[in-house]
Amino acid sequence: MAGPDASSQKSASRRVAVLLPYPLGPYDYSVPADMELAVGDYVRVPLGPREILGVVWGEGLGEVAATKMKPIAGRFDAPPMPEAHRRFIDWVAAYTLSTPGTVMRMSLTAPKALEPPRATIAFGRGALSPDLNLTPARRRVLDVLEERGFGTAAELAEAAGCGVQVVRGLADAGALETVMLPPRYPASVFEQLNDGPTLSRDQAMATEKLKAKLGQGYSATLLDGVTGAGKTEVYFEAIAANIAAGRQTLVLLPEIALSAQLIDRFAKRFGTVPALWHSDVGPAGRRMTWRGVAEGKTKVVVGARSALFLPYPDLGLIVVDEEHEAAFKQEDGVIYHARDMAVARGHLDKFPVILVSATPSLESVVNAEAGRYERLFLPARHAGATLPKIGLIDMRRDRPPPRRFLSPVLTQAVTDALAAGEQALLFLNRRGYAPLTLCRTCGHRMQCPNCTAWLVEHRFQGLLRCHHCDHAEPIPSNCPQCDNAGSFAACGPGIERISDEVNALFPDARISLLASDMFQGFGSRGMALQEAIRQVRDHEVDIVIGTQIIAKGHHFPMLTLVGVVDADLGLTGGDLRASERTYQLLNQVAGRAGRAERPGRVLLQTYMPEHRVMQALADDQRDAFLQVESEERRAAAMPPFARLAALIVSGPDMAEVGHVARNLAQAAPRGDGMVVLGPAPAPLSMLRGLHRERLLLKTRRDVPVQQVLATWLGKVGVPGNVRVQVDIDPYSFL
Repeated sequence: MAGPDASSQKSASRRVAVLLPYPLGPYDYSVPADMELAVGDYVRVPLGPREILGVVWGEGLGEVAATKMKPIAGRFDAPPMPEAHRRFIDWVAAYTLSTPGTVMRMSLTAPKALEPPRATIAFGRGALSPDLNLTPARRRVLDVLEERGFGTAAELAEAAGCGVQVVRGLADAGALETVMLPPRYPASVFEQLNDGPTLSRDQAMATEKLKAKLGQGYSATLLDGVTGAGKTEVYFEAIAANIAAGRQTLVLLPEIALSAQLIDRFAKRFGTVPALWHSDVGPAGRRMTWRGVAEGKTKVVVGARSALFLPYPDLGLIVVDEEHEAAFKQEDGVIYHARDMAVARGHLDKFPVILVSATPSLESVVNAEAGRYERLFLPARHAGATLPKIGLIDMRRDRPPPRRFLSPVLTQAVTDALAAGEQALLFLNRRGYAPLTLCRTCGHRMQCPNCTAWLVEHRFQGLLRCHHCDHAEPIPSNCPQCDNAGSFAACGPGIERISDEVNALFPDARISLLASDMFQGFGSRGMALQEAIRQVRDHEVDIVIGTQIIAKGHHFPMLTLVGVVDADLGLTGGDLRASERTYQLLNQVAGRAGRAERPGRVLLQTYMPEHRVMQALADDQRDAFLQVESEERRAAAMPPFARLAALIVSGPDMAEVGHVARNLAQAAPRGDGMVVLGPAPAPLSMLRGLHRERLLLKTRRDVPVQQVLATWLGKVGVPGNVRVQVDIDPYSFL
């Protein structure tokens, strides 16, 4: 599709193909005689009555008569989208069976960055008038300038401990001169590279191997190590070497919550903070990061999966931290797995990719065993810390008191930890107060009006909330079915309910409740969470009650006890990866205990102590557990030893959705090494007001899945109010 770069041509008859951020192919536009264009340039083009943003994707396709072509309206003064990035967009579109325009739209989420950034207004020393009233605050501002030379009003005010108006008053009086500074792109200057901690022998060996791969083409390395082994310090060394070589680095994290502690460690090591890219970054920050990346000046980005689609001109390394996390899977819009796309990006552009985990995914383990990835293993915790002992509490024998959820064994362990001046973490991966609210009188269950899901009680907020569509409503005083007052019963615990129990058991303890929905608010969530984490780290908290947000990446020196309230949560439901995910999560949360001098202890409350996940955790038999998982998947011909692809049919009309799903089933591909399952209503048969049915294609690994799917979908007409989504390598089966 993309033709040769012909930017020197100025003929009015020249046409170019422009890719638009819509589910369309490139459209031909004519190039005005006085406009120079190169492939990759960002342009404004007419589409109907509007002008929209597009990218020159190559020479014109010649499918539109010259008399019907519209001219390009303008070109943005921005670096062109790099050829490597355009190639990546085309590859992702082909792999996910999406249109290139839909994929490209993920690269255009900061359109204001296409306008050149304005210079920063700063101040330097000016002439002091003899009659100028030099208040103490003004003197402090001048003293700061004497040391720094210049600074913005906000910077000077903060350093001098005064208000911005003091700085502006000095400027109005002529005591300060205006200085126009060039744009300050994040993570563009690394003036102070501090030495990291002394590395162990295993860390040093891993570091040298990773550094040797930089600039040597594509490679994929699985950096595997127990929790607390210092994996972050190892890949920091690779980042430092990549910075020294002048190349850009991307660090992918599965959750925003993990960025706060990583940023703090990064700043101590590199003397500055990395550029951030995730949903809580405001418009100004996104604009500067996007532009800094596009100009090649921002050297390190730490971000969520969408950071993959920034237009890096010189990307030399990708690190995927916690590579096993399901949060790397994008489930809406273009459905993709960021870990797999990161590996593809490295392969396409010939640079190394590092996958980091204490509990690697079975996919990555199999790739390492097959020689597709190199595996580097860190077997011991850093600085002499030891791994915690994991014990199982059989809830069939050690039952909690009525209407309680903490067993006597776990309660006593918390008591002992507090008596020793240590901290305890109680983990339950369930937000809110209770997962189900029902009427004691008539049995009515409070259900989401938009989804086939129960409403979760959030008692502290006074709301019932759906965790799928975010529908929320006040907790009613009367049952909507039988109108009885005060008849609601909370079924099962969420962390708010555990908090009530802990407050009753330990009234003098300082308790912190940590869940993702407690840190809402644009731009503020990251700071609030960072402060909460700091309080735990500085031992301003005795007992932490948390969900997955607290399970990984954090280092709390005084936290010696981890109690998992419901270790069985996640083992039911028939998910292909249920056992693997449960093992990973419990192993990660167990890793929060005993990370410093004091030894740690972990207690798992379970009704299935004989389950292989519980036994593997208690006996520290991770590799044996993965071996059994691998053998079972191979025997069942399931990933990673086979391929899966899902078709999700959805729409507002149940009958039409069912009709399309049945037509797809009738047109399903048949052949050696292929089987189609379904259609069947999805477990969440209604989601956000749409009815849903699923079909699942299962094939051998050598079957060209995308080709099979494209042929299959081409046989079935789909009405406009029905949508068919393709999920290659599905992770969720809801």
